[in-house]
Amino acid sequence: MSRRVLVTGGAGFIGSHVVDAHVAAGDEVTVLDDLSSGRAANVPAAARLVRADVRSATARALVADGAFTILNHHAAQMDVRRSVADPVFDADVNVLGLLNLLEGARAGGVRRVVFASSGGTVYGEGASLPIPETAAKLPASPYGTAKLASEYYLAMFSQLYGVEAVALRYSNVYGPRQNPHGEAGVVAIFGSRLLRGEPLTVFGDGEQTRDMVFVKDVAAANLVAATCPLPLPLDLDARAYNVGTAIETSVNRLAALMAEVSGRRPDVRRAGARAGELRRNALDPAKAKRELGWMPDTGLPDGLAATIRWLRED
Repeated sequence: MSRRVLVTGGAGFIGSHVVDAHVAAGDEVTVLDDLSSGRAANVPAAARLVRADVRSATARALVADGAFTILNHHAAQMDVRRSVADPVFDADVNVLGLLNLLEGARAGGVRRVVFASSGGTVYGEGASLPIPETAAKLPASPYGTAKLASEYYLAMFSQLYGVEAVALRYSNVYGPRQNPHGEAGVVAIFGSRLLRGEPLTVFGDGEQTRDMVFVKDVAAANLVAATCPLPLPLDLDARAYNVGTAIETSVNRLAALMAEVSGRRPDVRRAGARAGELRRNALDPAKAKRELGWMPDTGLPDGLAATIRWLRED
């Protein structure tokens, strides 16, 4: 049966793949995006695009009056470095923007909210790898703090108003449509520079690790999260799922793999480490496999090859 789905940030990198997944499932999809970093061309013809800021009265009214069954929230200020430089702006978009939409969802009777959280920032340093959902939360950046606060707001809305909420804690998502100029993403940045014959900049010693998960696998997790049974009693970690691979890949290794896939030999330059970024990260997806039946299907070499192909054609 077709569902009415609103995807915020649906013209962006991850959100547009979520839109594609819902359209392919036969759902009626509306996209809310201010196009500050997203592209209208990413929205398929089968979906309706409404251009508005998530903090606006327009956005709140759309959620309240749209008769949506599912709100998928991907619109965000997503640059960790910008959050460190301007934490007030980060909280304005990522916390108050969410609350604006949730008030619309409460008024409009939205049954399920799927929230794009961040497993790369909510846990902080020091946890044993791969990190389970129950690990201690100690964000090292305003961005991670806003994501964790958002999860608590979602849990509160579930308790007070009965709005079902699922948080997907992403590792480092990569793949086609990632913007190397406006969105965080080392794969998109490295890929675009490789194809232009430009040097790659590696911050710190390059041995910092990330858990790289392909965007189409992430979209599949969103589709499952839209209808999965929710555990009782309500608990922050019980209704959150890591979306990752449990595999650490160093930035140095990533640069070498991308050079191999693209057939280029780049000049690698070094720069100082950046504030607010984790040293190591890998997420344990066992709970998502057990409860959602989700596991990543795309190996890193295949995902990087698909990304390079897209960058060449874009």
